[in-house]
Amino acid sequence: MEASNNRDIPKLREVFGRSFDIGAAVNPRTIRSQRELLAYHFNSLTPENEMKFESLHPAEDRYTFEQADEIADFAASNGKKLRGHTLVWHNQTTDWLFQDGKGGTVDAETLLARMKSHIHTVMKRYKDRIYAWDVVNEVIADEGPELLRRSKWLDIAGEGFIAKAFEYAHEADPNAELYYNDYNESHSAKREKIYTLVKGLIDRDVPIHGVGLQAHWNIHQPGLDEIRAAIERYASLGLQLQITELDVSVFDHEDRRTDLTEPSERMKDLLAERYGRFFELFREYRQHVAAVTFWGAADDYTWLDDFPVKGRKNWPLLFDERHRPKEAFWRVVNG
Repeated sequence: MEASNNRDIPKLREVFGRSFDIGAAVNPRTIRSQRELLAYHFNSLTPENEMKFESLHPAEDRYTFEQADEIADFAASNGKKLRGHTLVWHNQTTDWLFQDGKGGTVDAETLLARMKSHIHTVMKRYKDRIYAWDVVNEVIADEGPELLRRSKWLDIAGEGFIAKAFEYAHEADPNAELYYNDYNESHSAKREKIYTLVKGLIDRDVPIHGVGLQAHWNIHQPGLDEIRAAIERYASLGLQLQITELDVSVFDHEDRRTDLTEPSERMKDLLAERYGRFFELFREYRQHVAAVTFWGAADDYTWLDDFPVKGRKNWPLLFDERHRPKEAFWRVVNG
């Protein structure tokens, strides 16, 4: 990193230390390539993929903890908090979980038993190292009147699998903070579905402590009023909120260009303006927002490269490809 040791650059974790934690998603590559940047600016880390089901548990009788352990060790050795991501999700989950070994589908009892075993094994391994978990990820349907998205979890075990996941997680580590996590969380229709799901869990005394707003936003959408409405709606449930996967694409959703080798000046200006406004809002609601985690640390690595448009670079974070602070960084820290 070229810039982090410059004492003129404020540390994000100190700027926001009295308001909320500042985190970044990491992987085995970035804990090396972005080591100084991560150590300097952030006080919380989230494994990007290394604690998802297919990464940890590729076969029923085999766990592969090596990469997850490496990230946990990095966090511990650098004095960082660690979030767990994620226990139950319809994606990145290995097929054996849903199969009976004879080419058929398991029954609900077997699936829930496997879920419990997985959750207990993983959470107990990282007990006292991971303070919060995204227990259930993205079960809400994006479109239509249905509350829940179709998935093998839902088809086999019914909607009760969601409550069971939280119950098993609380059994495994009673001290861990347990979150429901989702994207498009500020779109009004999906916001109300998320609210309905979480309120239902609370009403049934399911152990849930927070709502994770992924915040995969762009330079135009969602609007600040929509974000404010979402924060207030979820906060009304009496739970903690975390911004769990923040990045700001410089492309609109409909923009499919692949010809840019760097962001335009207009993109840079909008990115800075948006980040500045977002953090004004987070500060305003700091009594509800416990942490803000970026889905990455700098533009040399972002999951938005090649997604959703193949062959396209994106520049969605506060630090550029050489780990230098962008105008968006200064807009954030100067408020």
